Amino acid sequence: MTTMLKVAGLKVAYGGIQAVKGIDFEVRQGELVSLIGANGAGKTTTLKAITGTQPVAAGDIEYLGRSIRGQGAWDLVRQGLVMVPEGRGTFTRMTITENLQMGAFVRNDGEIDADIDKVFAIFPRLKERRNQLAGTMSGGEQQMLAMGRALMARPKVLLMDEPSMGLSPIMVDKIFEVVADIHVQGTTILLVEQNASRALQLADRGYVMDSGEVTMSGEAKALLADPRVRAAYLGE
Repeated sequence: MTTMLKVAGLKVAYGGIQAVKGIDFEVRQGELVSLIGANGAGKTTTLKAITGTQPVAAGDIEYLGRSIRGQGAWDLVRQGLVMVPEGRGTFTRMTITENLQMGAFVRNDGEIDADIDKVFAIFPRLKERRNQLAGTMSGGEQQMLAMGRALMARPKVLLMDEPSMGLSPIMVDKIFEVVADIHVQGTTILLVEQNASRALQLADRGYVMDSGEVTMSGEAKALLADPRVRAAYLGE
């Protein structure tokens, strides 16, 4: 199985504080890999380093077998490495349709409108409100839009940072349902989630981060059953 994304000895620091302390992990083609851990464990910092929005202090990041350390986020999107950021990051003064068009800004093919229709098929609520300003939508609706916008870039690897954060239980169910569908359709996914139970139920494999280090890894089902994981992250 082809390794799509490989992180080796990654270190990231904020001033004198080392937020990520030399971690290693990989994501293979077609996998859904979950990166779980408590708030402040270094998960979001890791994604920022991968996507070129946070400087790397040491180590390397390989995408499709080539180092991408130091490359800009825009270059990585062109190569198919796309992130749905924590907090959604929608363009609040643009409409839903305009946000989706922005997701395709790296493309120059004639299939953009067709892909917008595909996103609307996944998220019918977005279609109903296609001319509504993104900033007037609920948090759950903006999360749908952020996911749809990322899909417009036709990602080879989709990174998702806390997609369920702050959402109602019904909306959480919808978001995880869509994540599962995207995975089944063949997109490789790295999912960062505090909801460890739901993340591991979806995943093929998982990594556990604690204080900037990967402390456990393995098949998702095995991690879900591990007493240490259940005690630390599932409240048991």
